[in-house]
Amino acid sequence: MSVVKIFPRAEEPPAQALSANPAAEASTTIPETIPEKPVVANSLPASEPYPFDRAFHAVLARFTGGISPVALSLAWLDWSAHLAAAPERQMQMFRNGLHDTGRFLQAVAHATSQKPWSVIEPQGRDRRFKDPQWEIASFNLLAQAFLLTERWWHDATTGMRGVSHANEAVVEFSVRQMLDMLAPSNFAATNPQVLEKAFQSGGENFVFGWQNWCSDLMRLLSVSKPAGDERFVVGKTVAASPGKVVYRNDLIELIQYHPTTAQVRPEPILIVPAWIMKYYILDLSPQNSLVRYLTGQGFTVFAISWRNPDAKDRDVAFDDYRKLGVMAALDTIGRIMPDRKIHALGYCLGGTLLSIAAAAMARDGDRRLGTITLLAAQTDFTEAGELTLFINESQVAFLEDMMWQRGYLDTTQMAGAFQLLRSNELIWSRLSHDYLMGESSRSSDLMAWNADATRLPYRMHSEYLRKLFLDNDLAEGRYRVEGRSVSLSDIHAPMFVVGTLADHVAPWRSVYKIHYQADADVTFLLTNGGHNAGVVAPPDEPWHNYQVMTKAADAPYVGPDEWLKLAPHVEGSWWPEWAQWLAARSGAPCDPPSIGVGDVDGLPDAPGDYVHT
Repeated sequence: MSVVKIFPRAEEPPAQALSANPAAEASTTIPETIPEKPVVANSLPASEPYPFDRAFHAVLARFTGGISPVALSLAWLDWSAHLAAAPERQMQMFRNGLHDTGRFLQAVAHATSQKPWSVIEPQGRDRRFKDPQWEIASFNLLAQAFLLTERWWHDATTGMRGVSHANEAVVEFSVRQMLDMLAPSNFAATNPQVLEKAFQSGGENFVFGWQNWCSDLMRLLSVSKPAGDERFVVGKTVAASPGKVVYRNDLIELIQYHPTTAQVRPEPILIVPAWIMKYYILDLSPQNSLVRYLTGQGFTVFAISWRNPDAKDRDVAFDDYRKLGVMAALDTIGRIMPDRKIHALGYCLGGTLLSIAAAAMARDGDRRLGTITLLAAQTDFTEAGELTLFINESQVAFLEDMMWQRGYLDTTQMAGAFQLLRSNELIWSRLSHDYLMGESSRSSDLMAWNADATRLPYRMHSEYLRKLFLDNDLAEGRYRVEGRSVSLSDIHAPMFVVGTLADHVAPWRSVYKIHYQADADVTFLLTNGGHNAGVVAPPDEPWHNYQVMTKAADAPYVGPDEWLKLAPHVEGSWWPEWAQWLAARSGAPCDPPSIGVGDVDGLPDAPGDYVHT
């Protein structure tokens, strides 16, 4: 107990107490709506502490790619210090290295007589060495040497007693990124496919690769779309489902799509997409459009299109997305189709927002939601995949300082983080294909959508990272809406929850936790594919498959590993499964509703204006 009374310094006004937690300080001044007056990005509120330090961090972030050097250094210090104090572990690593070296030298001595991959072979998801040319003895030995090195470093950076799990993951991830750069598939002299292409074309592939590199550099400097994306025009070839914007505020446009059947189900569907990217991932090309599929199944579909924020939106709060987004859309649908239950769908961060809104509605006795569907959406962030590598106190503070100067998180920062999670597929394999092989990557509607990135407001993103990722307030019952706590256990509406097997953003085991959070019937479906390709699964594509099983609200909990063994396998897209689930919880078809309510002539047709911001 301190016996020293602390008095404020003379130069510090006692009334102005600086919070150590920027998000906590911000939570006391949440605006009811988005401020109408623009806020200059570099204007400094009186309550902002240490502006020079924050400006210095913002400048530093330009050279580090937004990664906190302190967070990275602390992780390496944790690992190296524990390794230095573990002589037996060091000896084991030394013995492993000698053993691998001995086996490799033996393979070198018998290279002509041994089968390929006699020492080590690539893992199932490693596509770098899948080509048969990598089975040529010299190149095969080179690939095996690299894979042995990769395995040795993985063993060295994991399982170190005393190292925190978070720091261990950061060290292992950073070592993996460095090794990925040095893979023999990334260099012309050590890649048999590139050498064969150069021999066949007389080196022409390097000329084409140089042209591809120059074209990409020019597009990067001019901030233009990647090559091939000009085929995907928003409103014409993608996001082209016919509809009408029926409501608009400072944050959203609400689109109502035209019916394509003579009669429709009485319950409409509201789509709440993430605002990290544009909404039209669920309305891509006509053959890939979930919106078009739903209208073809006799549903009335509404979708939220978020406005892309800029510097004047720096003080937009996370709760503004709930009030001006989900709640405003529900109110508008209620005016167009009164006294109807609503099927609500949330994708990714939009699903997290929808679950918060649904919990608050259940707490307040608002029963407008008939069912809730969550697509690759997390409600517990303790196992949020490799994205958590970028989320700790040091990293969040660094990101806040970077966003504080601009007023938002730039598009390149978020896109870069997602690319790092799958660097082999999204960075190095593409560079090898485009620049060494000299071939042009064929663009797709999903790739064009992925390049259409958005910004994130300073305050919203800070609150999101702190309240959900760092503190996990939603899962632990501390999240507050309008001054009162909300709990997912208040949700009793039937839920359809989709996880994707190869998801790096929302791992399916993390998504699965909704089973013991919500007090509702939960139908959980696990589909193959990743965070995006697993969700965009039109029935015409043959390679999709899934597992699905329903747990009643009062049924015993089944863990994810047991679920994998019990849930039946189904070949095909999960879309028809979900459509049947919705139809079973909908009324008999009736006449379609009117498009909008009141005067909507001044509003644009779908896809609206906000999608172009």
